[in-house]
Amino acid sequence: MFGVALSGIALSGIAVQADTLVMRNGNRVSGRLVAVRNGVIEFEEERGSQTRTVRVDQDDVRTIDFDRGGSGFDGGPSGDAGRPRGLRERELDVQARNAWTDTGISVRAGETVYFSADGRIRWGTDRRDGPAGENNSPRNANRPIPSRPAAALIGRIGNDAPFFIGDEKGGLRMRSSGQLFLGINDDVLEDNSGSFKVTVYH
Repeated sequence: MFGVALSGIALSGIAVQADTLVMRNGNRVSGRLVAVRNGVIEFEEERGSQTRTVRVDQDDVRTIDFDRGGSGFDGGPSGDAGRPRGLRERELDVQARNAWTDTGISVRAGETVYFSADGRIRWGTDRRDGPAGENNSPRNANRPIPSRPAAALIGRIGNDAPFFIGDEKGGLRMRSSGQLFLGINDDVLEDNSGSFKVTVYH
């Protein structure tokens, strides 16, 4: 029950500032969702000016209400690919020669982030591709994501395993909390040139 409720809320793509745990016993806990790990919900509870981190069993929670008030969500029409209006934006260049580019954005587990990427990079002799990466790209165990197309746009949270972005404009749910980095799915960066123009909506 809880898993379905959480998934539905997370996919709504609303950036949140205050969340509410709705417990099965009727209690409500206001604060901020930190993470969901191994059946345990980590939550930063707010009591006036004080905060404390609590951990509760997933089975004890009916649902999590995400407060729309702090996001700038205006209830109006969505942006591209169903992206809600009012999200914060950050534009940056993701250089093809850099392993990772720090976006300067800190994300939270369960938050939905949107990406819009354009441009083409050169990543080898006569090899030029956009954010979706090489068409019919063979698997390469040396790439950050071996089974995904070479030269595609990828992301990483902190030191976690990288995840695929490509030219996807739908929302991607963040699976952990931390600093967001963007990079190129390539194992040899020295011969690369160019960059992707990426806008992050969060």
